[in-house]
Amino acid sequence: MGNLEMALYLREKKEFEKSNRLLMDLAKQNPGDAVIQYQCAWSLDILGLEVKAVPYYEAALELGLPEEDAKGAYLGLGSTYRTIGEYEKSRRTLESGLAKFPGDKALLVFRAMAFYNLGQHDLAMESLLKIIAETSRDREIQSYAKAIEFYSDKLDKVFT
Repeated sequence: MGNLEMALYLREKKEFEKSNRLLMDLAKQNPGDAVIQYQCAWSLDILGLEVKAVPYYEAALELGLPEEDAKGAYLGLGSTYRTIGEYEKSRRTLESGLAKFPGDKALLVFRAMAFYNLGQHDLAMESLLKIIAETSRDREIQSYAKAIEFYSDKLDKVFT
């Protein structure tokens, strides 16, 4: 088992500090490896070290990641920016992710949170209502899905 595999195994076993130490060493030794940079960022996030995770996420995205990892890195970086109060960076990062992965529901939900933090409550609600209408399996929600979708961007409109 290689060092990366060992670090991921340790994370799976909830040994987050050990996993992070190994990933930090790997990231230092392999600055051009996007996957290692991404895994290192993720490990820092798990430990609540969001500010320290940012440069690793940025490096991973700049270096280029496989599709599934890229999706996770956009979400991770966008979410991390939001949690540290960088709301505009969060929105931009999540929208960059959506440009590459249009319609990704997780990215849309996290962008809605960034909209909320930016005071764009109408866009946040619109996004969330559309996602609920589209993805809910709840029978009652589905029976009103078209109405929810229709009103999602008309919350301030009064119909007379």
